[in-house]
Amino acid sequence: MARFEKPQSEYIEKLVYLNRVSKTVKGGRVAKFTALMVIGDGKGKVGYGLGKAAEVPEAIRKGLEAAKKNMITVSTAGTTIPHEVVGAFSAGRVLLKPAPEGTGVIAGGPVRAVMEAAGIKDIRTKCLRTRNPNNVVAATFEGLKSLRTPEQVAATRGKSVDEL
Repeated sequence: MARFEKPQSEYIEKLVYLNRVSKTVKGGRVAKFTALMVIGDGKGKVGYGLGKAAEVPEAIRKGLEAAKKNMITVSTAGTTIPHEVVGAFSAGRVLLKPAPEGTGVIAGGPVRAVMEAAGIKDIRTKCLRTRNPNNVVAATFEGLKSLRTPEQVAATRGKSVDEL
């Protein structure tokens, strides 16, 4: 097996953002790469990670490893989300709105990658405040983490879904 060939994964892997960063040291500049990766199974589990390395493939591999460690399970209602939510992280704010079936994923690059990896088919989103991919992806995750289905809310309050 060649060095850069990788076995087929059961996960959906997406490169959201690749950045070339440099550090100035005594001998000049040292260039490295950062890769923001999103990974998901398309059935509600999704994670993201940032990998840094001197070569791009190595940065991507590290990003995927970090993403696998940072997986969350998303509450869904059919092909969309149960309710509207605003996810916030640092300066990033992302509005996530449920949409009727057949709408598709209406989202910008970083949010779209997360939604496709999570397996959410119908949603409307809007990035507010910042467009920084790192903060937008983190804010999207905060929003997805705070989603609750009617069943979860009912269980928390000790009532049946009909009572709510």
